[in-house]
Amino acid sequence: MTAIDFSTILPEMLLAIYAMAALLAGAYLGKDAIARPILWTTVGVLLIVGLYVGFADRPDATAFFGMFHDDSFARFAKVTILISAAAVLAMSADYMERRGLLRFEFPILITLAAVGMMMMVSAGDLLTLYMGLELQSLSLYVVAAMRRESAKSSEAGLKYFVLGALSSGMLLYGASLVYGFAGTTSFDGIFSTVTAGQMSLGLLFGLVFLLVGLAFKVSAVPFHMWTPDVYEGAPTPVTAFFATAPKVAAMALIARLMFEAFGNVPGDWGQIIAALAVLSMFLGSIAGIGQTNIKRLMAYSSIAHMGFALVGLAAGTAYGVQAMLMYMAIYAVMNVGSFAFILSLERDGRPVTDLASLNRFASAEPLKAFAVLFLMFSLAGVPPFLGFFAKFGVLSAAVQAGMSWLAVLGVIASVIGAFYYLRIVYYMFFGAENEGVESRMGLVQYLALVVPAAMLLLGAITMLGVDDAAATAAQSLVGPEATAAEAGMDGAGPDVSGEAPAETAVD
Repeated sequence: MTAIDFSTILPEMLLAIYAMAALLAGAYLGKDAIARPILWTTVGVLLIVGLYVGFADRPDATAFFGMFHDDSFARFAKVTILISAAAVLAMSADYMERRGLLRFEFPILITLAAVGMMMMVSAGDLLTLYMGLELQSLSLYVVAAMRRESAKSSEAGLKYFVLGALSSGMLLYGASLVYGFAGTTSFDGIFSTVTAGQMSLGLLFGLVFLLVGLAFKVSAVPFHMWTPDVYEGAPTPVTAFFATAPKVAAMALIARLMFEAFGNVPGDWGQIIAALAVLSMFLGSIAGIGQTNIKRLMAYSSIAHMGFALVGLAAGTAYGVQAMLMYMAIYAVMNVGSFAFILSLERDGRPVTDLASLNRFASAEPLKAFAVLFLMFSLAGVPPFLGFFAKFGVLSAAVQAGMSWLAVLGVIASVIGAFYYLRIVYYMFFGAENEGVESRMGLVQYLALVVPAAMLLLGAITMLGVDDAAATAAQSLVGPEATAAEAGMDGAGPDVSGEAPAETAVD
């Protein structure tokens, strides 16, 4: 270990040190008095670290004998994670205080989860992967059950813990198989073992178990069973966090593991990921139709969207990775805005999550209703919103990789899923008259609704620079393959009229 190692992990170290200092401050200065200052300080720290990661002129580097990678791919994912976490904390402050849930431990646990996620996306070894994953998971188990007087919240925490432990066990079993047959836990070492383009049966089984363990974390079917109950039972700010940063981290981790450790055999893992993508897209789109609770509906929406993101990975190309990164960044923006609205819904001072309560909402709150309309149209993939270009990108990656059948299935699933997003819009503008619902928002929460909605509409003109950053990130992971520059992606989306890119080859 050298000074270079510690400078490489400086953002993670700063956040960990801050979390320990905040924990001591909360313990010694009084829980009630310090909770709100710690929350807003945490928001500031997360944003500062995110800006440092995104804008500091740092060359790509590895640390701790290749166990930790700091490259453009990791930095793109980390910025998305940190900004998402800060946004969720900021828009949750008033809600948590009104419901008596604002405890100083909440922002600290979110910070520790963020540290774990940053470790995940920088992992260069199976041991680093597991350390980051467990630090994230242990923090999330606690916040899921944070509303201790609620049976539903306790049930959500218990289900998440039991199924999360099961997924961790599967992942560890897969890691042990890979170690046994490859003789190393390093991604580079595993890559050299399969460099001839073939894997032993034992390594293939190890790969399958690793993917099963990680599929739990992204709510991919058939490992999604925890998602609807946890989304419904957890406090709404916690659900908002589950729907954003952890999904980005887990998806980035799958991409790094597949390309850095098993990059020479994309045909082996591409089939598995394609199957997960198809199942997730269709189950999420179909099962969401019958939901009457908006939090459960967002759970199935999350399952479907993870299926679309997996389509990009299944392509096995640099352009597919770029499309996946763009999808996850845009997905995080859409969910921040959606949950800012869900957090504001109440009747007689009590939270409301019933879809029917939105009837005729537009007549009382037209500006908020139009912001939600933008968000729902973007989630459904309606042009010209950014959500359309996100889906177009991953489906184009599948087409260019010779998986047109997967793109066709994605289009069908998207059309099915559009029903429940448009139903929300129908309720708000044309629903039956009934007892109204109030939308109580502070300034920060209002901005968290309106700003993402505006970004999703206006951002389609320039893609907000996300396409260029995602292209650079994909190149750092996969190599200088065909990314958006060669595939024709500009502010108006990808052009699939050109030639398909070459098959992935990891340098």
